[in-house]
Amino acid sequence: MCLQEMSSDKITPFLDAKYINLETYRSNNQAVKTPVWFVIDDGIIYVATPPTTGKVKRLNCNKNVRIVPSDMKGNPRGEWIDATAYFANESESMQAIKLRKKKYGLMAKLIGIAVYRKGTPLIIGIKV
Repeated sequence: MCLQEMSSDKITPFLDAKYINLETYRSNNQAVKTPVWFVIDDGIIYVATPPTTGKVKRLNCNKNVRIVPSDMKGNPRGEWIDATAYFANESESMQAIKLRKKKYGLMAKLIGIAVYRKGTPLIIGIKV
């Protein structure tokens, strides 16, 4: 099985999910789990977050993450998958924001107004 096929198989459980639980790690390796909205584009999962969140601070120190489809409270709906996170470039970020607005509609716009009024969201790319 080639890498592309393996990656797409790992993405399949996320295709119909509305939330993922994103596990990031503090500098002492303590796991922090956060349920978040996400979109998928070209086999990469994207998450938007304000640049001042703990997720961003933790990812600056450790790019290893785990993800699982979940409900809005973070209860897993499947198996945890190891992945690697990175901060998306400008074109990826623009595409991810566009897809997020399409997927989550009015709620994305309302959350965007409330949460991102101090600046643009930071987009995290997650490779499985």
